[in-house]
Amino acid sequence: MSNYSTKFHPYNFKLFYLIAIFSIVIAISGCNSSAQLTNNLTNPELEKQVLQIIRDNPEVIIESVQAYQQEQQQQKQASQQEILQQFKNNPQQEIGDSPTFGSTAQKIVLFEFSDFQCPFCAKAQGSLKEFMDKHQDRVTLVFKHLPLTRIHPQAIPAAKASWAAQQQGKFWEYHDALFEQQDKLGEELYLEIANNLGLDIEKFNSDRKSEAATTSIEKDVKLAQKIGVSGTPFFVMNGETFSGAVKLSQMEETLAKVSQ
Repeated sequence: MSNYSTKFHPYNFKLFYLIAIFSIVIAISGCNSSAQLTNNLTNPELEKQVLQIIRDNPEVIIESVQAYQQEQQQQKQASQQEILQQFKNNPQQEIGDSPTFGSTAQKIVLFEFSDFQCPFCAKAQGSLKEFMDKHQDRVTLVFKHLPLTRIHPQAIPAAKASWAAQQQGKFWEYHDALFEQQDKLGEELYLEIANNLGLDIEKFNSDRKSEAATTSIEKDVKLAQKIGVSGTPFFVMNGETFSGAVKLSQMEETLAKVSQ
C-alpha cells in the first residue's frame, strides 16, 4: 500500500519545550497576577533557573511530550471512529456527488479511496470487480479520489479527467480505462479515452480544468484525512475498514460482518 511517512517536526518540539518552561514557571511562581507572571517570564535569573531545572531533569520533558502525543492520538482516534460511525449510520451524507455503482438502496455502502496511478489500486480492481459483479444488487460502491501527489505526478490530472468524464455520465467507463492502461497515464491517453467514449471534448477539457473539479477532489482528500487514511487503496464498508490490494475473500468476510 502506498503511504506517506510522518516525521516529528522541529517546530512541535520547540512548542513542547516552551510549554514545559511555562508550566515550570507557573509551578515555582505560585499564584500571581498576569502582570507579575509576565515579569517572571522575562526575568533573566528566573530563565536561568528554569533552564537549569530542565537540564537536570530532561526526563520530565520527554515524559511530557510522550503524554501529550498519547493524548493527541487518543483524541484523533476517537474523532476518526465518530466519523466512521457516520459512514455506517448516514452514508448518503458522505456519498455526496461522488460516482456510485450497484444497489440504489444504499444499505450496504462500500467506499473506495483510490489513486489512478497507484499500482496497488490497479491490482485491487480485479477483486473489487468480481465482488461487485456478485453483490451489486446489495452493495453500493462509491469512488472517492485520494491522489498521492508526492509520489504520483499523474494522480491529479487523471483524477480531474475522470471527474470530467463523470460530468458526461461516463465515469466508470473512464475509470476502468485508466486502470487498464495505468502505464500510459498522460495527456495523450486522457484525450484518447475521452474520444473512444464519445465525450464532448470541448466540455471535457473545460470541466477537467475547472475550479469545480479541483474543489470536488479536495473534498474527497479532506474526508480521507478525517478518518486517518494515509495510503491507497483504502476501503470503508458500513464503518468497517480494510486496505491494500485486497483479496475477494477479505471483502466477502467484511460483507458478512456488516450484514449481521
